[in-house]
Amino acid sequence: MSHTASAEGPPLLDIVAKILVILTVTYAVWRVYSKPRPRPTLRSVAILVLGDIGRSPRMMYHTESFATNKFQTYLVGYDGSKPIPSLLSMPRVEIMYLRQPPAYLRRLPFIMAGPLKVLSQIFDIFYILLVRIPHPPEFILVQNPPSIPTLAIVWLVAKLRGCKIIIDWHNLGWSILALRLGDDHTFVKIAKWFESYFGRTAYAHLFVTNAMREYLTAEWDLQGHKVVLHDRPPARFHRASPSESHELFQHLLPALSSPALTSFLPTARPPYSTPFTRIPTSGSSTQANSDIHSFSLDDLSPFSENIAMPELRPDRTALLVTSTSWTPDEDFDMLLETLKQYEKRARECAGLVETQRLPQVLMAVTGKGPLRQKYMRTVEGLQTGEDAWKHVRCVSLWLEADDYPLLLGSSDLGISLHSSSSALDLPMKVVDMFGCGLPVCALGFKCLDELVKDGVNGLVFHNAEQLAAQLEVSPCSLLCLSDAKCHDRPTILQSLLRGFPSAPALGSLRASFQRAAPLASSNMETGAGANDWEWGTWAENWNHTMRPLLLHDVANEAEL
Repeated sequence: MSHTASAEGPPLLDIVAKILVILTVTYAVWRVYSKPRPRPTLRSVAILVLGDIGRSPRMMYHTESFATNKFQTYLVGYDGSKPIPSLLSMPRVEIMYLRQPPAYLRRLPFIMAGPLKVLSQIFDIFYILLVRIPHPPEFILVQNPPSIPTLAIVWLVAKLRGCKIIIDWHNLGWSILALRLGDDHTFVKIAKWFESYFGRTAYAHLFVTNAMREYLTAEWDLQGHKVVLHDRPPARFHRASPSESHELFQHLLPALSSPALTSFLPTARPPYSTPFTRIPTSGSSTQANSDIHSFSLDDLSPFSENIAMPELRPDRTALLVTSTSWTPDEDFDMLLETLKQYEKRARECAGLVETQRLPQVLMAVTGKGPLRQKYMRTVEGLQTGEDAWKHVRCVSLWLEADDYPLLLGSSDLGISLHSSSSALDLPMKVVDMFGCGLPVCALGFKCLDELVKDGVNGLVFHNAEQLAAQLEVSPCSLLCLSDAKCHDRPTILQSLLRGFPSAPALGSLRASFQRAAPLASSNMETGAGANDWEWGTWAENWNHTMRPLLLHDVANEAEL
């Protein structure tokens, strides 16, 4: 009987042993996660961006600033475009790349591919934040959007490892999803709840605009420090010198060598001249149209009495630039319509005296994306054929990180087509342009006045007709035309580009960057006043805003 009983059930000792194992494991887990967590031995931060690191400038600038302030900095995101060079050489920066989602997901419908992609991301992010980063980071800085799944993952990792969360609010993730699915879609409602729940509480919330801070604080009752950190460019963004422009355009000559462009732009004879710059012959730098054929190698000789330096060509084409991701949220049709109207107006002015004509324009479009081929085929049709454009050309360029600020700094006018899905963020491309002293015509929306001061550092438009008019009308004329009491209303409207390359209206806008006030000592919780025209570098802005928040023990150090 006893033998039969023992075969039917486990011995008493086995039961007791299993209970002891369970109790031991439970006690060990409780001891690990219930005891006070020590402060990390090194100041450290993990910066998470669920996107291409090289195409996330704000997060790269955060990484550079943390590392400069002696934080061990882990930058987590996807491989793709090359990061800014400084990140590849800084000793305290370690870049940890996430695995790309499986290729087969692209062939599946969104309703199936979306959840599978999220599961893959969840595993990879957990692995890096919990295993690959050896010590718990003091802070986890996460970019939002995307919200799913990063906000929930960071929330859980912070609970397990005792980290402080900083959410950098670039935009609202649910509003971007609503562009595709509509506000009333079930997925959009779920995304909005997810973002509001997991984004409500953090050590600190960073916002790109005052408008976003006010909206989220009121709508979602955010808990934690709330700080406005406006985007600013790094110090390497500046107005290009003629020598820098000359070197850049020599590098870009292959991209400007199509028949439609070579027949349109001034003749280039490298290395002595490009379509926009030249090395003048001895004693001819003041001549408007010096003969490039008469150039002598003696002009470049170190033994020459006057070493020739590059200068801008007086016969150059006006260079306009815009940056786009070639996605539906940027209306490239509006830009095409503007160029068509400019071409029409330039033809009408062709018979006038030289000072009243409109200059020829080259529109450079930087960036890459899904709609690029479609629109560039349309552009090619407008630039060729029986009624081809005579005064306008458009070219698409993809630039390395080092060339992009040089192109902005060598251009004459920037154009922004950015339209915010939430009307609460600002276009980074305009920040980059301002960093290079480049005036901007920008598509208007709710909070744009925090960056673009209409008639001061740029002009605001709302449709193609207004943008086309701005290329012909000066800021002072626009202000006078809108003010019935203005006594200086001109009888003949001055062109924004008329008189190029010495266009007074462009010069007035560009001069505003010299008059811009330095960063004010504003309250950290409220940010700078929306009506103040202040400017500075990213480092100046970051040190002013973030150092008091994060570096209490070094707050009294000398400014970097």
